[in-house]
Amino acid sequence: MDNHTRLLALDWGTTSLRAWRLGDDGQQLESRDLPYGIMKLPANKGGRLAAFQEVFLAACGDWLQTTGCREVIACGMVGSAQGWKEAAYLPCPTGLTDLAKQLCSLEVSPAIRLSIIPGLAVNGDDPEVMRGEETQVFGILCSQSEDSGEMIIGMPGTHSKWALAQHNHVLGFRTFMTGELFDVLKNHSILGATMQPSPETDWQVFDDGVATAIRQKEAGLLSTLFSTRTKLLAGQISSQQQSDYLSGLVIGHELVGLRQTLLADEERRLNTPIVLTGNPTLCERYQRAFRQTIADRPIQFIAQATVAGLWQIALRARLIHGA
Repeated sequence: MDNHTRLLALDWGTTSLRAWRLGDDGQQLESRDLPYGIMKLPANKGGRLAAFQEVFLAACGDWLQTTGCREVIACGMVGSAQGWKEAAYLPCPTGLTDLAKQLCSLEVSPAIRLSIIPGLAVNGDDPEVMRGEETQVFGILCSQSEDSGEMIIGMPGTHSKWALAQHNHVLGFRTFMTGELFDVLKNHSILGATMQPSPETDWQVFDDGVATAIRQKEAGLLSTLFSTRTKLLAGQISSQQQSDYLSGLVIGHELVGLRQTLLADEERRLNTPIVLTGNPTLCERYQRAFRQTIADRPIQFIAQATVAGLWQIALRARLIHGA
């Protein structure tokens, strides 16, 4: 029997699943990736629920047998309406302790329980939701001192999330569909029809895209997107440079929008720490774009926050085995 494992944790998203076996203080002892997100489950004669159980056991069944752990925690789309069991959204502001008290419990077998972390919501005229990113946010917050003030946490991706947080609480957040829009425009629009792959990033052209977004902020994104094509026709950029220009353009507009929303207050814009987490290559683009949109601000980068968040939430929910 393995006496070192303290927690089994899952990040179960739309297209993939990642599992971790964690030791003392959340140390990663082992991890594995499976291509079975909630929308890519394998066929199972028993139906969708049986498919979820099949993937769950593929992810951590052997760990359950060898470690003695009977509690598993999960974040992500597994708790959505299309997931294994729905974990309701909690309204912001929400604290880490609030989240830990509202875990959605699923009895996988008489001896094994899966605890699913709820998502977060902003209610009102402009509602927002996040599911999975809240775990990253709390993973970052728990690495900060308890008396730290407000912080902006950015999670670039398909649907970029920007959270305003303070003292282990998420006060609110905004979503920008930048990644998905870029993919659609590149692969399913006239803008992408002339694009050619480039062996490396053209940072000057990327910067030009950001600069266009800032210069044309009043006109807006819809008015400037077509410049990806017209600059090619005018000979200002090549087909190999179009992708980086478009990337800078949409990221630039995202950061202009961030400045007009969560960073609209001048005091917050000038003094609130900004942290990025996620894919390092993508975050590098955001760090570079910030130099033009909010100059002279150090942007902290944290590569991995999900595991820390899963550990901290499980700790407060008293799920940690043997700790």
